[in-house]
Amino acid sequence: MATETRSADVSVNVTSKQWVAGAVGGFIGSIPFGLLMMYVMPPPLLEVVIPAMYGIEGPALLAGWAIHQFHGVVLGLTYVALVQAEPLRETARSTGGALGLAVAYGIVTTVALAVVVMPLWLGAVGFPNAPPFPNVGIPATIISGIGHVIYAVPVAVLYARSFAE
Repeated sequence: MATETRSADVSVNVTSKQWVAGAVGGFIGSIPFGLLMMYVMPPPLLEVVIPAMYGIEGPALLAGWAIHQFHGVVLGLTYVALVQAEPLRETARSTGGALGLAVAYGIVTTVALAVVVMPLWLGAVGFPNAPPFPNVGIPATIISGIGHVIYAVPVAVLYARSFAE
C-alpha cells in the first residue's frame, strides 16, 4: 500500500518595498493611536501601563512612546505576513480592500491584544493595577478598537500602495 504525501506551496514573494510599507505604516499609524491613548483613553496607559509590561516603573512617557512605536512596527510587519494568505492577498492590494482589511485588523488586534494579551501580561509581571481578564469595558474597549482601526489604516493603505509602480 503506497501513501502519497502532498504539501502546499506556500512560498510567497514579499518584496522589501512591501515589508518597508508595513513597518512605516505601523510607525505612522502608531502616532495618532498614541495621541488617542494619551488624551482620550483613561490615563496613565501610555506613561505607566505600557512601560510596566516590560518592567519599567512609571511614569515613563518616553519609554511608553518608544515601546508603543515598536509595537506598531511589529504589528505592521505582522499585517504584511498575514495578508499573504490566499483569501486576503488580492484584497490587500487595492485601496478599497485595504480599508476593509484595516477595519478587520483593528478589531482583531483589539480583541487579541487589548482584551486578552494585555491583562494576562500585566498580571504575569505583577503590575498592581492590571485590568481584569478579559479586559472588556465600555467605553474603553470601544475607544481602543477605534484606535486600533485608526492605527491599521496607514499600514493597510501603504501596503496596498507598495504595489503601484
